[in-house]
Amino acid sequence: MNWEQLLSLQRYGDKTKRLRKEQDETRLGFEVDYDRIVFSAAFRSLQDKTQVIPFSKTDFVHTRLTHSLEVSVVARSIGRLAGKAILEKHPHLSEIHAYQSNDFGAIVAAAALAHDIGNPPFGHSGEKAIGHFFSDGAGAHYKAELNALEYEDLCKFEGNANGFKIVSQSMEGAPGGLRLSAATLGAYMKYPKASLPHKPTQHVADKKFGFYQAQATDFNTLAQDLGLTSKAGTYYRHPLAYLVEAADDICYTIIDFEDGINLGWISESYALEYLINLVKDSIDKKTYASLKHTPQRMSYLRALAINSLIKDAVAIFLKNEEAILSGSFPHALLDKSKYAAQIDDIISLSVEKVYHSPEVLQKEIVGYKVITTLLDAFTTAAVHEFKGQADAYDQLILRLVPNGTPFISDTLYDTLLNATCYVASLSDGKAMELSKKMK
Repeated sequence: MNWEQLLSLQRYGDKTKRLRKEQDETRLGFEVDYDRIVFSAAFRSLQDKTQVIPFSKTDFVHTRLTHSLEVSVVARSIGRLAGKAILEKHPHLSEIHAYQSNDFGAIVAAAALAHDIGNPPFGHSGEKAIGHFFSDGAGAHYKAELNALEYEDLCKFEGNANGFKIVSQSMEGAPGGLRLSAATLGAYMKYPKASLPHKPTQHVADKKFGFYQAQATDFNTLAQDLGLTSKAGTYYRHPLAYLVEAADDICYTIIDFEDGINLGWISESYALEYLINLVKDSIDKKTYASLKHTPQRMSYLRALAINSLIKDAVAIFLKNEEAILSGSFPHALLDKSKYAAQIDDIISLSVEKVYHSPEVLQKEIVGYKVITTLLDAFTTAAVHEFKGQADAYDQLILRLVPNGTPFISDTLYDTLLNATCYVASLSDGKAMELSKKMK
């Protein structure tokens, strides 16, 4: 892979090549990507989607929206720092093509802003509920009418793939979806593979999948444009996707931990001790001693921790740039962090005290039932309409779908996927409301 291709400004439908040196410096193409994501309906819905704690009524607990904004801020810093070093190493990128360090920051910030845009209601339990509906629930009978790839897309419903569908899918009046730049779409794609075949490898890019069969052509075109294709016909991960992933890892490690502290699920004494272990090399003891209240100390330690992890992630990226460009770096950046032990300690405590807390588990159970109810209603109505068998109840269900939403399509697979993605697009509150009405 080479940086000239990887930093492409091309958008869906472009007939001529977009050149960085011809960009309006007051409104760069990569910054336009950020704006388009912010003003999209899918992004706004994140304000009522679970990050970790469903239906929280406390104003300091993170939603998908606040999490995405924070990840984007961290990603911008990581991108700019990495970009500065890359331009120093490859001066032709700035001297000939006019790229600047802020371009790297803008690409990574936009991709990070969209990184959770495809997640369903109720967090990762929502993904599991959708998958279970098709693998073992009422939707399992569709297996006989779908090919293996199509059925796997539904059984392993993936928020990352749904996000790519949202930002890139052409709709009536909106060809190319949000029409983001190729570079931003590439940086968004953490898992450049389809749902099948399963790859039993240790490479971080193989953990999940990143596009549905419905968007396979779009992704193949994007991969060719960016030069992501390997000699074996598989796809390399875009290098900047490592930076997006690092920003997400930094935020959920620190911020989910902080949510647990604010809720009283993790004791303050434990929390301070764990964070001090992470920042012991950079803490100013006089400054820390002058802080009289625990929230002030938490804020100070959080800022130091995020800053330390940003610098470490950038250093790891730059050290391994050649391996990353060749597709041979199999790790998430923070997996190789010098703070890996401290990060593991914090995540382990968050899992025990937050992710597996009775309050979270009880609300996830409710969410599981809500999603199952909605999927049963909307997929049944969609399939009946597709087959010309819709009754009066099906028609009532279909009227709930907003105008312009992709729904009934030319194939059973696309119809089922559209109905599923519609349910995934709902906020937690809207999903609850619809489920109650149906019951």
